[in-house]
Amino acid sequence: MKVLVIGGGAREHALVWKLSQSPKVTKIFTAPGNGGIAQLAQCVPVLETDLDGLLTFALREKIDLTVVGPEVPLVAGVVDRFKANGLQIFGPDQKGARLEGSKKYAKEFMLKYQIPTAQYAAYDNLNEAYAGLEQFAFPLVIKADGLAAGKGVVICHRKEEATAAIKIMIEDGKFGAAGKEIIIEEFLEGVEASLLCLVTADKIIPLE
Repeated sequence: MKVLVIGGGAREHALVWKLSQSPKVTKIFTAPGNGGIAQLAQCVPVLETDLDGLLTFALREKIDLTVVGPEVPLVAGVVDRFKANGLQIFGPDQKGARLEGSKKYAKEFMLKYQIPTAQYAAYDNLNEAYAGLEQFAFPLVIKADGLAAGKGVVICHRKEEATAAIKIMIEDGKFGAAGKEIIIEEFLEGVEASLLCLVTADKIIPLE
């Protein structure tokens, strides 16, 4: 089996390391990969954001399975593109990836299906966001709506910190389009835990 891993970070390095242990895998490509991954797989000079380039490579090399690491290509619809061309790929489609790609959408989804979540409000206007701070007690959380490489969340203990965070995101454009809309969210104190599952149409399999 020929496998393509999309991405070039530590997550993808771990995926390649594990895939390389499978007797079913005969060849691993990584796009774009990194120096560590190059010891285990063949790195190809195609960026994870280049969906046309990734698809062309996978078709040319007759890739049997593609595994996507980063969120950006998932949100951009790489799974939909590959499946439309008859290729096997592991990851959520563009609709499913919106849960990761937009915090506002994720909040709306949780409210719709009565999934417990912190109180919030969404804003794309600077002055309206400033005024919206009055609805929350401190500390509170300011979040860029879109993908910001893990940097788009600020815990604010005072109003000055909150207004500065809002300005940096909406007006100054620190996170580009990802921060043009923001979430102001209730601060919840506790231990953060993640539960990862494999999901099919009718099965949920928790990973241990």
